[in-house]
Amino acid sequence: MEISAQGRLLLESRYLLPGETPHDLFSRVAGAVGGTGRSREFFSLLSSLLFLPNSPTLMNAGTPAGQLSACFVLPVEDTLEGIFGTLGHMALIHQSGGGTGFSFSRLRPRGDAVNAVRGAATGPVSFMRVFDAATGAVRQGGRRRGANMGVLAASHPDIEEFVAAKQDGGLSNFNISVGVDERFFSCLAAGKAYDLTNPRDGTVWKSIDARALWRLIAASAWATGEPGVLFLDEINRRSTTPHLGRIEATNPCGEQPLHPYESCNLGSVNLARCVRKNDLDEDLLAKVVRCGVDFLDAVIDVNRFPLPEIREKTLSTRKIGLGVMGFAGALIRLGIPYESDEALRFAGSLMERIQMTARERSEELGRELGSFPAVEGSVFSGEMRNATVTTIAPTGSIHLIAGTTSGIEPVFSLAYDRTIDGRRVSVASDLVAGFLPKRVGGRDVADHVRRHGTVAGLPLDDHARDLFRTATEIAPEHHVRMQAAFQKHVDNAVSKTVNLPQSATVDEIASVFSLAHDLGCKGTTVYRYRSRPDQIYSLGCDLCRIDG
Repeated sequence: MEISAQGRLLLESRYLLPGETPHDLFSRVAGAVGGTGRSREFFSLLSSLLFLPNSPTLMNAGTPAGQLSACFVLPVEDTLEGIFGTLGHMALIHQSGGGTGFSFSRLRPRGDAVNAVRGAATGPVSFMRVFDAATGAVRQGGRRRGANMGVLAASHPDIEEFVAAKQDGGLSNFNISVGVDERFFSCLAAGKAYDLTNPRDGTVWKSIDARALWRLIAASAWATGEPGVLFLDEINRRSTTPHLGRIEATNPCGEQPLHPYESCNLGSVNLARCVRKNDLDEDLLAKVVRCGVDFLDAVIDVNRFPLPEIREKTLSTRKIGLGVMGFAGALIRLGIPYESDEALRFAGSLMERIQMTARERSEELGRELGSFPAVEGSVFSGEMRNATVTTIAPTGSIHLIAGTTSGIEPVFSLAYDRTIDGRRVSVASDLVAGFLPKRVGGRDVADHVRRHGTVAGLPLDDHARDLFRTATEIAPEHHVRMQAAFQKHVDNAVSKTVNLPQSATVDEIASVFSLAHDLGCKGTTVYRYRSRPDQIYSLGCDLCRIDG
């Protein structure tokens, strides 16, 4: 197994059981999911690093915990019993290794009447702080802290407080997103006032300037990277199970919209390993996709759900989310610059092929094993095993284990420092040594990259510079167009961060959000370089600069 030093360190700190090796881990997971019939095939899939499932599956398969899904959405109803009942359910999910998403849009606004005690409501943000504190106290399986997504409708009277909720360093265990509807965009385009309504009784509490709210959202994202925006009408327009009600929230990274109490397990194909002899091996890709669908569907049947309500909802739709990682690495191996029309065409064609293959396999499984129970009333007219089959996740940890680039993101930095289990390690991309000369213009290429994280400043030809552009060197508009190219052929949603240079403006961020809406994305997130002190990655290795 070609696992890098940082990949092994990550496995040892979070995934391996006492005395376990990477070989043992993949054998444990393959045996638990595949049983006697498919374990060899699944072991080959995992150990070749052509496909990896989400972290809870790697951590918990074949253990007493047995909870294998990463993504959950829980309801938050406008009663004290409902709120604190959900809080308890959140703790159970976090303890088992899952992440949770919530819509707080049903809670009455700050200052509204609470008849039972003749008091005044404290509003959604106050309860989010309670959820945040509880999350900090519960570690996932004892190995990592839980993660949440908090969503509030743009029409909620407390929306301005929500947008600013992370600017003081609060809500450290939450990502937040504004749920924006088409009524807001109509008001934004016309320069009209936008009504904020009390969800308790539908009364209009006040009207605000839509453009001022849009700028407030962009200004907060400029300062902290949050909130993101979710286009809830687009999410529901493309829902495969509209008869089950409106979707209001997603998992913590935004790629998995779900109904209340639904869960979903994810896995990603390593595209970089599907490039053979400078070309995409389409037969290998199809084989991995089909086997990945089989694996993720089998996970549902061996999973131990943390709540009976989650078991019921999940089994009714059997949603899975097959995605990709290593996209940027694959492009470099194919000689295609990320910021090019060719890359956009390749992305669309690639994801269309993956979606078609995954759907075909789910249809076959539907005929063999039965369709998901809620298929009547869904968008499907025939047999289908899974209500959804594709999702693009960020692959935050598994891409390091696989030794490739994350999700569909461009390379953020060709060299960087990262802290794993309290140890700071320097990571340099193996793509540099494989595709660039050792020296150019009398300068050591590897040394330059280690210090700066980019090839900028090296006397390379235009194609080489374009091929190795890092995330902040790519035009924000192209980031969005890449996300849209994938989203067109994805059932669920796409986790994608539009990385912006430190010099980016609030207006540029607002333009990114508007373009994502116009191109049919289901949501988007931005991050301006150095806008937060706890930034995970930086350009170049500080340790290398110190050593120099």
